[in-house]
Amino acid sequence: MKRLNLLFILTALLSGNVEADELKLWYAQPAQEWVEALPLGNSRLGVMVYGNPAQEELQLNEETVWGGGPHRNDQPKALKALPNVRQLIFEGKNEEAQQIIDSEFRTPQNGMPYQTIGSLLLNFPGHEEYSDYYRDLNIENAIATTQYKVGEVSYKREVFASFTDNVIIVRLTSDKPGALSFTAKYNSPLDHIVLKKNNKLILAGQGATHEGIPPAIKVENQVYAQSTDGTVTVESDKITVSNATVVTLYISAATNFVNYRDVSGNQSKRASDYLKAALKKSYEQVKSDHIKYYQNQFNRVKFELGSSEASKEQTHLRVKNFHKGNDLSLAVLMFQYGRYLLISSSQPGGQPANLQGIWNDKLLAPWDGKYTININTEMNYWPAEVTNLSETHLPLVQMVKELSESGRQTARDMYGCNGWVTHHNTDLWRSCGVVDGAYYGMWPNGGAWLAQHLWERYLYSGDQEYLKEVYPALKGSADFFLDYLVEHPVYKWMVTCPSNSPEHGPGKSSITAGCTMDNQIAFDVLSNTRKACLIVGEDAEYAQRLETMIKRLPPMQIGQYNQLQEWLADLDDPKNDHRHVSHLYGLYPSNQISPYSHPVLFQAAKNSLVYRGDMATG
Repeated sequence: MKRLNLLFILTALLSGNVEADELKLWYAQPAQEWVEALPLGNSRLGVMVYGNPAQEELQLNEETVWGGGPHRNDQPKALKALPNVRQLIFEGKNEEAQQIIDSEFRTPQNGMPYQTIGSLLLNFPGHEEYSDYYRDLNIENAIATTQYKVGEVSYKREVFASFTDNVIIVRLTSDKPGALSFTAKYNSPLDHIVLKKNNKLILAGQGATHEGIPPAIKVENQVYAQSTDGTVTVESDKITVSNATVVTLYISAATNFVNYRDVSGNQSKRASDYLKAALKKSYEQVKSDHIKYYQNQFNRVKFELGSSEASKEQTHLRVKNFHKGNDLSLAVLMFQYGRYLLISSSQPGGQPANLQGIWNDKLLAPWDGKYTININTEMNYWPAEVTNLSETHLPLVQMVKELSESGRQTARDMYGCNGWVTHHNTDLWRSCGVVDGAYYGMWPNGGAWLAQHLWERYLYSGDQEYLKEVYPALKGSADFFLDYLVEHPVYKWMVTCPSNSPEHGPGKSSITAGCTMDNQIAFDVLSNTRKACLIVGEDAEYAQRLETMIKRLPPMQIGQYNQLQEWLADLDDPKNDHRHVSHLYGLYPSNQISPYSHPVLFQAAKNSLVYRGDMATG
């Protein structure tokens, strides 16, 4: 039986109505920098809302705005070098092996970057001096609100990324007739032009060249302003609104991306069609439809730990003072905020949440904003099934199926193996080769870990038709390990070689054979595929091949400090505080270590956490 996550047990047992204000992130001042802005998204479109009275900044993203274009980063030279690399590792010459991998396993392409469209800037003359300021993100309805006064006039802004109408909507109001005047202009780092077209302000741009790969993505962003009583003027570079009481801005964006091999879409027609459809509805209807769709997912889980005076403070003060122990409901807010972010960045038919969800204000985000699949992407989706958001898992499932197509060539050309492989990073274009230096990138387990999400989703749904659909991808990952695993000359176990324990090594080199996390992942891939093959009716001979290989995998070992060993040899350093505790994969997210059936291993895993500064995996 699948081990239940403690968080799931809490959410199942504890139910109740949390006060509305406790499910808001709120502040008494505007955002001063990007990380203080409030994120909204409908999976495809993202917006960060700063809430500045004099100049509102709406930083915009579309999930398929990436640099470069379709490409492969496989290195066929790796196949010839592979036997020598393995021999060096088995001889203990790991640094020499790492040098060869750096030379013979990599290409200049380390993955393409996720990129911003830019920002829409709303300038409000005379709003530099204001009072009664308040802004919030209500994660019960996925709407951000900004309120303030200038003199005796009260102003309000509501922003949401509509799940049902596929546009971002900004509603601006004043409580005095005709008191609302502003201009709207673009600011973008993309190669772009701005123009007026059919009373819309258009930004037409393209992604950037990256690592020698020319840009393939074309993006169009459209803004349309609708006012009940004011004057709206669209010029070649801006929209001017004068003497209005209520204004609604509709922001639509789209690209030419069809799939990771096809960029033949019409970005202009797509953006126009989204906008045209949204304008057929009233603002109230669009807002109501948005809330209904969102709450259908969000409201499936209620979680309550009680409120206190501390829960009435601004959110950043609650975070600062959480260590005082009198604000348990902040844990509720953070739990639900995590669910909010997953809902907002991963919906059926779209791309999975990348390293920053869908929110990024740069052409070169940290780590390019790619899919880091040696921990981060998987962590994004840990809440998907256990917090009752199964449909948010579907974009990841689709990416795994696509990687299982793209990664077959990588497995064949680089390692001479059947099945498919992806290393520690991938991108919109489903690149599968080694990314970055060998110390970080020589990790052929990214696809295998992702494939476990296919099985995880089946465990929660029991849907055998779904299992038949994803079985080829799951089996392809197991097929790679059946070919890639090699007998260790000393231990006689079957091990992955070369590989590493993510981003970490016991010395100057991270390159190794059969580290504990690899063995645990190989166990999951092989055993879960074996279970799946029996369910879908695969032949018994294949199931036996999997069973035979499982029995030859290295067991988990306990070292000299009564710790779970990270490597085959007992090389762990009790002073090590590396942020990855990868060998605890077997404890979580896998279920290979249990305090009930494996108490000694469980205690060793606890000891590993103690001397790693009590940090969790990743």
